[in-house]
Amino acid sequence: MEMERHKTQYRTLQSKFTTREEDNAPVIEGYFAVFDSIYDMGCGMTESIAPGAFSNTISGDVRALADHDTRLVLGRTTAHTLELREDSHGLWGKIIINSKDTDAMNLYERVKRGDVSQCSFGFCVVSEETSFPTEDTIHWTIKEVELFEVSCCTFPAYEQTAISARKQDLETIQKRKNDAWRKSMYVRLKGAAENGTEITDASQKN
Repeated sequence: MEMERHKTQYRTLQSKFTTREEDNAPVIEGYFAVFDSIYDMGCGMTESIAPGAFSNTISGDVRALADHDTRLVLGRTTAHTLELREDSHGLWGKIIINSKDTDAMNLYERVKRGDVSQCSFGFCVVSEETSFPTEDTIHWTIKEVELFEVSCCTFPAYEQTAISARKQDLETIQKRKNDAWRKSMYVRLKGAAENGTEITDASQKN
């Protein structure tokens, strides 16, 4: 099952950022997303990102922010101050910090000390697949996204929003299943009435 999503979403993970100097400019680099890593959202819900999910979007206009704050732009792909690429592990990024920007340098030093060690990305789902590993679990595999921004984060502020969005997905799927079951039972009952037969409890379960 595939669904299109038009609402911006966020995912956060612990990251091992590297700080260094490159051509006398401070640089922050690391992975903003990891492929095939299972993210447990509770209530039997899990999610993962498939390799290639970013391949059609990383050449676009993407910003690097601090804590998703649009006033704190650390880098931008179109300005060549943010570099993004995919490899077998995930979405890797390099932010070239403006040494004349006090806010950017403050973040650089916090990352360097390890005070800021989480990252996040903002996106819309273009395509995804839904599977049911067991009767009581559901898993979404994100196949393609439209990427807007990547962030160095202090806290995973949008984690609960992601879980709430997936709960809505689950409720929609369950409603569709129930509606489909009611429709099939209506057809069976109508056919049985026309044929003068009776549907037993055992036949209803099959």
